Amino acid sequence: MMGCGPERRILGCVSTSRARKRPPGSPFRDPVAKPVKVFQLEDRVTHDKCGLGRVVSVEEDIAVTVVFGDSTVRITAPYDQLHKL
Repeated sequence: MMGCGPERRILGCVSTSRARKRPPGSPFRDPVAKPVKVFQLEDRVTHDKCGLGRVVSVEEDIAVTVVFGDSTVRITAPYDQLHKL
């Protein structure tokens, strides 16, 4: 076969492409990307560890700065523990 080197005798010509289609119920499906949450200034939010807060700064798709009582925290995307109220 063309394109196979001397290792062909041991391994055969192994294709490295991932063209194989997986069935819909397969646990090995490619993970689906979660949409990034969008926050705006003055949004009321809750954080799993910090509690209730208010968004005071937004860096689009990068980070938000939230005031929780007397502390200010910068939280980066994907905001898994931050939820809008």
